[in-house]
Amino acid sequence: MLVKTYGSAVQGVDATTITVEVSISRGANFYLVGLPDAAVKESQQRIETALRTHGYKIPGYKVVINMAPADIRKEGSAYDLTLAAGILAASGQISSEKIGDYVIMGELSLDGTLQSIKGVLPIAIQAREENFKGFILPKQNAKEAAVVNKLKVYGVENIKEVIEFFDGKRELEQTIVDTRKEFFENINKSELDFSDVKGQENVKRALEIAAAGGHNIIMIGPPGAGKTMIAKRVPTILPPLSLHEALETTKIHSVAGKTQKNTSLITNRPFRSPHHTISDVALVGGGSFPQPGEISLAHNGVLFLDEMPEFKRTVLEVMRQPLENRLITISRAKFTVEYPASFMLVSSMNPCPCGYYNHPEKDCVCSGGAVRRYLNKISGPLLDRIDIHIEVVPVPFAKLAEIKIGEDSNTVRARVIKARKIQEERFKNNKKIYSNSQMSSRMMRQYCILDKPSNMLIKNAMERLGLSARAYNRILKVTRTIADLAGDENLKSEHLAEAIQYRSLDRDNWGG
Repeated sequence: MLVKTYGSAVQGVDATTITVEVSISRGANFYLVGLPDAAVKESQQRIETALRTHGYKIPGYKVVINMAPADIRKEGSAYDLTLAAGILAASGQISSEKIGDYVIMGELSLDGTLQSIKGVLPIAIQAREENFKGFILPKQNAKEAAVVNKLKVYGVENIKEVIEFFDGKRELEQTIVDTRKEFFENINKSELDFSDVKGQENVKRALEIAAAGGHNIIMIGPPGAGKTMIAKRVPTILPPLSLHEALETTKIHSVAGKTQKNTSLITNRPFRSPHHTISDVALVGGGSFPQPGEISLAHNGVLFLDEMPEFKRTVLEVMRQPLENRLITISRAKFTVEYPASFMLVSSMNPCPCGYYNHPEKDCVCSGGAVRRYLNKISGPLLDRIDIHIEVVPVPFAKLAEIKIGEDSNTVRARVIKARKIQEERFKNNKKIYSNSQMSSRMMRQYCILDKPSNMLIKNAMERLGLSARAYNRILKVTRTIADLAGDENLKSEHLAEAIQYRSLDRDNWGG
């Protein structure tokens, strides 16, 4: 007897429906074909033991299972339940009447219980698009899949429940999630707040500008000055995720297996802070069977690189293209996958190897050229993609001891949202541009027009401070954002003056 059941394979952040054809005929042996990997091939032992635990068995005949399309590699243990249901239906141990109406996925334990799987959200989206009646999966993943409307989602704990459902002996409980209600209830929940940071008003101002214009930023300062503390609070001043962004972000984390059990949507902007020993592949994604990297997990959020010069040069260089294209393409001999990577880069570094160059109280013990060599660990092309450089100085004790609380994140976020709406209106005819940081040279000529005093100011600044030519465009983009925050349509000298001071590392005198 031939029976078809349905599962799904995830490639990139999209899913492809897999048809599992099970044929049982006279003879012996168990054949599993259709490009399965080792984990899929090992499913025979898990299925056999799980079925025996509940009084069922793999029939002692010739069992041939084909996973179509056969040219797509099937990975992981999530097909256990798909294969087991097909074997039971083909051997007549359960009814096959409605088995083809459902996508069935889940990893089996030896006692028949189901373990959670990865990539549930894209699988559910694909199941809805192909008009399947429902999606049967482990209970731990049910809330995540139930985010997709117009698809019945059934979370099960044991294969026995699935068997009884297809035999008409049990009704499965549908998992229902009010996506919008859950999204708006959790959208602004965060334990961190900008008001926790004492002093550092100039740094907080720079980060507000960075958040408003989508600018990448680097903070330079000695150990203990508060760089990491401030960076962790950047997501709280970014505009809240839209429902579309939340679904897109959850999709990526689902594919990577990073979503928490019994949760549905990611409602806060991601904050990813990889260790400086991270490899190229772990940062941008890839591997033999490509998975999203840290830059994709930071999509719609913040990627924080603490002590940037300590990262391997090759790791930093692979970020250059994603920072421009906001997309990472991973190519292999037989296929290519794309992962979105639209993130805000926030980085920090010590000013020198000892950490105390330009410190107001402590002396730097580094040799003359050590500061410059330390900075040169970050290449010019990468530094060119960082719009704002801000020096962070230690907070004096008087500031730390103050009872007065600074501005909270909601107050700052309101100004950021207002500036973003101005940019949204400005770039409404350019689908790929969403903030000032992405302006092309042509757009800058249109939106970053300087008056005569401002032109003289930037000319003098570049000559006196030794600013590089690459700093010019970055200064204009930041100036445009400062003007947006102030609600001014035209760029003014005070906006430009503030932007010029955010190019510390471009100065010829930096590092001696």
